[in-house]
Amino acid sequence: MRKIRASELGNFLYCQRSWWYDLQGEKSENQTEMDLGSQVHSVHAKGVKQGSLLQVLALVLFLIGILLFFWSLLQ
Repeated sequence: MRKIRASELGNFLYCQRSWWYDLQGEKSENQTEMDLGSQVHSVHAKGVKQGSLLQVLALVLFLIGILLFFWSLLQ
């Protein structure tokens, strides 16, 4: 029994003919546009990861700043 992926369900719901062509091994006529879309998504994903890392760094620096502030009050 073949497993069905969520992306395959999405493809079927969007366009049943496209889903059928994929099952037959047919390539899409707009493959260059799809490749460009994949590249755009990849660049966006890298930006999201960098943003998340920067948020963590900002939080760490903020906590260090608070600790230094209270430490200076105790001196």
